[in-house]
Amino acid sequence: MSARAPDAPAKRPRVLVVDDEPQIVRALKVVLREAGFDALAAETAAQALDLAAVHVPEAAIVDLVLPDGDGVDVTRTLREWSEMPILVLSAVGEEDQKVRALEAGADDYITKPFGTRELVARLQAALRRTAQPGEEPGVTVNGLEIDLAARIVRRDSEPIHLTPIEFDLLRVLVRNRGRLMTHRALLAEVWGPQYVDDIQPLRTHIARLRAKIEPQGAAAPRYIVTDPGVGYRFQG
Repeated sequence: MSARAPDAPAKRPRVLVVDDEPQIVRALKVVLREAGFDALAAETAAQALDLAAVHVPEAAIVDLVLPDGDGVDVTRTLREWSEMPILVLSAVGEEDQKVRALEAGADDYITKPFGTRELVARLQAALRRTAQPGEEPGVTVNGLEIDLAARIVRRDSEPIHLTPIEFDLLRVLVRNRGRLMTHRALLAEVWGPQYVDDIQPLRTHIARLRAKIEPQGAAAPRYIVTDPGVGYRFQG
């Protein structure tokens, strides 16, 4: 009887890392390797797009400021042909750039300096989202039950009445669970593209939605979290 050949090692997911700061690239390579990924490093926008076309990564981490261009443009170009998760790295105070990147197709952003555990958790969450089917008939998170098809919401088995706008907001957030949704993206999805600048009504409806679904007396929102100046995410 012939000896059994050893199993081939499992393929490690490739992550494109685009940053022109060598110390950040080195740190990300170590962090990603320890988390079970292989890093494809690029210092420029042009190099990043070439690498992505040849090696086709499963995800990308892109700095917003690059020597030959802009991380927003890299994000937009990648999104033209790929649904891979894209996380952008940004400096504190680059709120407008963060919003531009998210609207160009980025899934999330991490602010420098960043915690490595947070970055890996955000990356893994984004990868889980791409592996899920686009439509979910129902979601249950920490006692909150949401039936997307029947438009029914319960908390601790008690029904919650939502207005059509409130349910539509919740549905968009749930379908993009864990992903940061900008104010403009939510307004376009729920009200239409002609209302993308009407942020105050959005805030009012989010406040009413939270008052109905969040646990009474909670110190901080459990389900709908605010990213100040940018938008909201449904966590769980």
